[in-house]
Amino acid sequence: MSGSMMVLTAASAFVLTHFLLSHPLRRPLVQALGEKGFTILYSSVALATFAATVHFYKAAPTTTPLWAVGDGLWAVVTVAMLFASILLLGSFIRNPALPGAAKSAATAQATGVYAVTRHPMMWSFAIWGVSHILVYPVEKNIILAGAIIVLALVGAALQDRKKAMQDPQGWIAWESRTSYWPFAAIVQKRARFGGFGAHAIGGGIVLWLLATWAHIPLAGWAAGIWRWLA
Repeated sequence: MSGSMMVLTAASAFVLTHFLLSHPLRRPLVQALGEKGFTILYSSVALATFAATVHFYKAAPTTTPLWAVGDGLWAVVTVAMLFASILLLGSFIRNPALPGAAKSAATAQATGVYAVTRHPMMWSFAIWGVSHILVYPVEKNIILAGAIIVLALVGAALQDRKKAMQDPQGWIAWESRTSYWPFAAIVQKRARFGGFGAHAIGGGIVLWLLATWAHIPLAGWAAGIWRWLA
C-alpha cells in the first residue's frame, strides 16, 4: 500500500470513528460504560487514529504539486486564514452549542461570528483545510486537509440535527436567526453583520500572526504575511 493510501486509511478511520462515537454509538456506549468510561474510550480512539494519521503523513513521500502556487494564491489564503482565525476565537464566547453554555439557543443573540454562521469553529477548520490544500497541493496533504474539511462540515450538519433533537424549540429558534453557510443569514436579512468583540478581532489577529509565523521553525518555510516580511 502506498504512503498516500496509508494516510487515507488512517484519516478515514479518524473521521469515521469520530462520527460513530459522537452520534449513533454514543448513547449505548454511555449506558454501558458511563460518561467517564465513554470519555476515556472516545479520547483513546481519537488519539490513536489521529496519531496514526500523523505518523503515516510524515512517512509518506511528498508527491509533485498538482498546480503551481504563486504569490496571488498565497495572498488569498493569507486573508482567508485571518478570517478563519477570527471565526475560531470568536466561537469561544457566547456559543450556545458549547457544553454548559450560559445562554440557551432560544435566547442567544446572533452577533459577530454567529451572524456570519452558527458554526464559526467548524468553518474555521474547513477554511484551514481548503487553504492548506491550495498552497500545498500534494497527495498526502490533500488527504489530511480533506479529512479535516469533511469532519468539520459534516460534523456541523450532524450537530444541527442532534441539537434539534435535544432542544427542538430552542435550536429551531437559533437556526431561524443564523445560517449553516457563511453569510447566508446576513444576505437573507435574518442577521446583521457586526458586533465582533475584541476577543474575536484582536484574538484572531494575534492567533493568525503567531500561527503563520510558526510555519517558519516548524515547517521550514514562511506563511501568511511572513512570506513577504521574513
